[in-house]
Amino acid sequence: MAKGTHDYVDDPRNAEILININGELFPRAEAKISVFDSGFILGDGVWEGLRLHHGKLAFIGQHMKRLYEGAKALDMDIGLTPDQLIEQIYDTCRANQMTTDVHIRLMISRGMKATPYQDPRVTITPPTIVIIPEYKNPDPETLNKGIRLFTVHVRRGYPDVQDPKLNSHSKLNCIFACIQATKAGADEGLMLDPHGFVATCNSTHFFIVRDGEVWTSSGDYCLGGITRGNVIQICRENSIPVFEKNFSLTDVYGAEESFVTGTFAGLAPVKEIDGRVIGEGRRGPMVARLQEFYLKLIDQE
Repeated sequence: MAKGTHDYVDDPRNAEILININGELFPRAEAKISVFDSGFILGDGVWEGLRLHHGKLAFIGQHMKRLYEGAKALDMDIGLTPDQLIEQIYDTCRANQMTTDVHIRLMISRGMKATPYQDPRVTITPPTIVIIPEYKNPDPETLNKGIRLFTVHVRRGYPDVQDPKLNSHSKLNCIFACIQATKAGADEGLMLDPHGFVATCNSTHFFIVRDGEVWTSSGDYCLGGITRGNVIQICRENSIPVFEKNFSLTDVYGAEESFVTGTFAGLAPVKEIDGRVIGEGRRGPMVARLQEFYLKLIDQE
């Protein structure tokens, strides 16, 4: 079954990983949280996806900034400084003897509640902090051949409804988009903003290439993507014209190339959208060039 850019090469070592819950390590089969946890009951929390590359957490400063800003928006005190949390992540990787090709899911919920109710004031414990490291590499076929997208009816909403810049556990709109795209035979859902312009995908950020220019959305209705921002930076540093702007599906269908970005897979080409073949239906020269630049940036980091 297609999982888009999250298709990965299975690694049997993951069966024996140790998972960190509130500073204590548990074997995978024994790692559990309470049914009264805010994250389970309500999706009340924030999270980050991280990569361990040659012993270093890539772009960790940017990830911590986004995480702590999200926690502040939720009026949630994580209880650790960013440096203390980073050290816990490294400790977890060291306990698993991991050095590279590792994807880490860092999840922080508000904590355990006295009763199943949304009011934060019934939370009776400090935040629940979970660190799950796995040996995980993207499927090479995805990075070479590309994925298919389908434009879904679910829109990215206004920030006064649920701010799309908040990387919260509450992802139901993205799940709806993913379900619709899957039912249509695609890998991911392409989501529009309230005005009908292209916003982002359900789990990645979206770009097109037209006349040698790289376009992405205005950013008003999508998460502040770390990889997205780094790709924009790469373009600017290498004299590639890049624009954050409003554009429509008509612009998308006529693009020479398209790609998506995310922490797990980096840059992945898009070969088809809504049944329209994009460009020549395979990875184009701009995407290949940006993939190379991005890998160099990770090594520098």
